[in-house]
Amino acid sequence: MTCIGLVLLIDTISARDPTSIFFDPRKGYQPRYSELRRKQATEYIAAHNTTDLSGHPRVVNPKKKLCVGVPSMGRRGAQYIPDAIGSLLEGLTVDERSDFLLMVFIPHTDPTTHPSYGEAWLHDLTDHVLIYDLDESDKDDLRVMEEEGGAFLTKGLYDYTYLLSKCIDQDTPYIAILEDDTIAMDGWFHRTVAAIREAERQTELRCDNCQFLYLRLFYTETLMGWNSEEWAIYLYWSLIAAGALAVFILVLLKIKSLSKLCRSLGPQRAILLAYSGLMVAILLFFALGRMTVLPIPPGISEMKKFGCCSQALVFPRQKALELVSFFGDRRTGFADVLIEEFAGQRSELRFAVTPSLVQHVGLESSKRTGDAPVIREGIWNFRFERFDAEQLKIEHEFGTNKKLRERAIH
Repeated sequence: MTCIGLVLLIDTISARDPTSIFFDPRKGYQPRYSELRRKQATEYIAAHNTTDLSGHPRVVNPKKKLCVGVPSMGRRGAQYIPDAIGSLLEGLTVDERSDFLLMVFIPHTDPTTHPSYGEAWLHDLTDHVLIYDLDESDKDDLRVMEEEGGAFLTKGLYDYTYLLSKCIDQDTPYIAILEDDTIAMDGWFHRTVAAIREAERQTELRCDNCQFLYLRLFYTETLMGWNSEEWAIYLYWSLIAAGALAVFILVLLKIKSLSKLCRSLGPQRAILLAYSGLMVAILLFFALGRMTVLPIPPGISEMKKFGCCSQALVFPRQKALELVSFFGDRRTGFADVLIEEFAGQRSELRFAVTPSLVQHVGLESSKRTGDAPVIREGIWNFRFERFDAEQLKIEHEFGTNKKLRERAIH
């Protein structure tokens, strides 16, 4: 019974930790919250399609806090953009919606090839549906890139740069680029604003007159395990534990009642049992998984290494300008890889929000390697699925009411 209880306990603790040997993919990749959020997004879009919005004008706010850019490639099969936009908008207050600009980019030389481009909801619910504003010669170059076997790395970076530049033109202090195969949590906007403020505060503590490079709204824990690059740290703490145990044994030998027990076992057997227990404890510590025993605390944390991928990043406007220039010099490559290269060269500050505010739900990427799409089944945030919908709703309402009270006071 004890063994069964231990197995059940470990399953409860580590089954959803991808860094654990007890990880269960069937449980870990179960979309418990994201599926609910997807349904809410679908219902939001469907409700719009049956509602006349002419009597519900938007609040005009010239001082928007954020430009949210969403590039969307038309894919064969599943289309993610309705769920992405629906999840960004569902549950927002009127004031929250007025605080950011939502721009969807259709990176096709012929935008009508995108299944959602001709649908009314896309144009009604977003602030801009962006298409290429280029002369025919430039479009001809892009058409060559679009062909099967074309320069996908070059076009992918060109499109990311194009959207980033258009958001820069909106003159908002921050720019968020979200891929279209993502789902946002309820309350993503107020959490993002709070995270930006905290990132600004932490940046000020580190240096004067500088900015962080980005705030990551999504990352996957699959890269957060016991990385071989940090073996010296693991060895150091294991030796510390062994030393502490040696001191503990010496103390026990000084206690008369316990020293008799040690003598009955024999000094060698007592030491062997003690260090065997320590070895089992260390092995269990590592086996349970890093995200179980040493989880990233909720809130904002610096993430210099192992941050993946480019599903949802927030940039200060000045840093976005610098990245556009950097991308222009490179001309080809994956945007997320080049962003990390840029950060490494300049020792830039990079932050991440925990838990992630968006989830990646796409099984197939718009990126390609040769003629084949890149499959991204492992790009998943496991803590996102632990969100409780009712708790998030209460938190969102409380945060909104608090903001209204603060405005009334000032």
